[in-house]
Amino acid sequence: MLFNINMSSSSSSSPNPVSIIFLTSPNSPILSPSLSQISAKRSLIVAAGVRRSKRRRRPPQPQQNDMSVTVSMPFEAEPFVSSRTRNGAGKNIPQKNRYSMSSISCFGVELTPDNIAISMVYFVQGVLGLARLAVSFYFKDDLHLDPAETAVITGFSALPWLIKPLYGFISDSVPLFGYRRRSYLVLSGLLGALSWSLMATFVDDKYGAAFCILLGSLSVAFSDVVVDSMVVERARGETQSVSGSLQSLCWGSSAFGGIVSSYFSGSLVDAYGVRFVFGLSALLPLLTSAVAVLVKEQRVRGPLSSSALDTTTNGIVELWQAIKQPNVFLPTLFIFLWQATPHSESAMFYFTTNKLGFTPEFLGRVKLVTSIASLLGVGLYNGFLKNVPLRKIFLATTITGTALGLTQVILVTGLNRKFGISDEWFAIGDSLIITVLGQASFMPVLVLAARLCPEGMEATLFATLMSISNGGSVLGGLFGAGLTKVLGITKDSFDNLALLIIICNLSSLLPLPLLHLLPADIPKDERPKQDIEVELKSS
Repeated sequence: MLFNINMSSSSSSSPNPVSIIFLTSPNSPILSPSLSQISAKRSLIVAAGVRRSKRRRRPPQPQQNDMSVTVSMPFEAEPFVSSRTRNGAGKNIPQKNRYSMSSISCFGVELTPDNIAISMVYFVQGVLGLARLAVSFYFKDDLHLDPAETAVITGFSALPWLIKPLYGFISDSVPLFGYRRRSYLVLSGLLGALSWSLMATFVDDKYGAAFCILLGSLSVAFSDVVVDSMVVERARGETQSVSGSLQSLCWGSSAFGGIVSSYFSGSLVDAYGVRFVFGLSALLPLLTSAVAVLVKEQRVRGPLSSSALDTTTNGIVELWQAIKQPNVFLPTLFIFLWQATPHSESAMFYFTTNKLGFTPEFLGRVKLVTSIASLLGVGLYNGFLKNVPLRKIFLATTITGTALGLTQVILVTGLNRKFGISDEWFAIGDSLIITVLGQASFMPVLVLAARLCPEGMEATLFATLMSISNGGSVLGGLFGAGLTKVLGITKDSFDNLALLIIICNLSSLLPLPLLHLLPADIPKDERPKQDIEVELKSS
């Protein structure tokens, strides 16, 4: 299309004809030059999407001061040329800038402000593992606690993870400053920063430390529920591929944060001390508060309506009715008992540091290996076990895990050194194998929980089942603390540590007679074609 427009030059009283040539193409982007920026004394040719021509320019015509502008323009952008609509109406149409740079994506998910906020919250959850090793050394070296006391405080700090559905009901039903998501993310970040700041400055006893760690755990648990609800809202109505990509972005962000913090967690403790690590950890939750401004959310005006209260009440009633169903309650009972068997992590930490002399830097390397091993465990399940019946998986992984767990007796008794294997290499190899198998055995728990959730309340019931599973793990830690105390294992005495390891590993076989509580396996021809997607996060 060719349009002739007369423009008056600022340097001449006579009009200068300007020829603007619009080449319409439905597949070409629009190039919209500003006519006021076109000099009246030179000729300019702009071709959108076409490389500069090598032809020699024609000499300008001094008398005409002609200008030609070639613009590649889609048909639908014709309002740029005419101030009238297509149907001939005389209304002016403001030109909108509908053209931007190509979007950036990660794991197949477009990094919109909302998705950036979600991924950053998960990243903070993973990177907060930076303080985990520092807490253990703080209990051991600064507060001089025994392994049993450390296990009790660790179990107590996990209590906020047992009531995650409550946070969901609060976030949905009680808007804070007019927002259901954004305000709670800001509050969670500030609460986490406060807890670690207190740990870095004022806390100097076990009760204050337990309270601060509890606050930090509450901060992470609440933000986890809020961001989970955001993921559910964005995945609703999307295809399986889009939902899977979004879950991959969430889990990948958390895993990346965990791997990044693994090595530095030990080296920073070794170089600067635990107080410095606590102070550094206090800055991380502020990222959660900062990215909350990226969340696009409709402001809720006025007090909470009675319909919202009725919805919350009905949700609680429906949740209780779902849990009471035998096909949900019995498998949940098995998961709880399977997780409630005692373990001896606290005692082993004291043994490796006080007896074997493992440094914080070396333990950070071990933690890095176990973080990568957890990824290998997920790959093992997805590659070889996801089509195996659940009962067989629980049976095989429990028996194999018990046998591999008993290899820690070799490290405690020093038999590895008789075969020329150093304590450091044996610890790394043992942790690698046990973590891979442990992760592969935990995946069926998530799959089972996902299968038990009825349609319409998947998120709430899944969070409830995970809370019950976490409750079993906390109870197992308390059982392990009791056994540690009964067997007389302290920070300096490890005579009965081998016996504790044997008891804890053999007790994991106790739930196996209850395998019949699990649901019958779905026949292969009746299984859905899509794989069950589960979100793996470490609490």
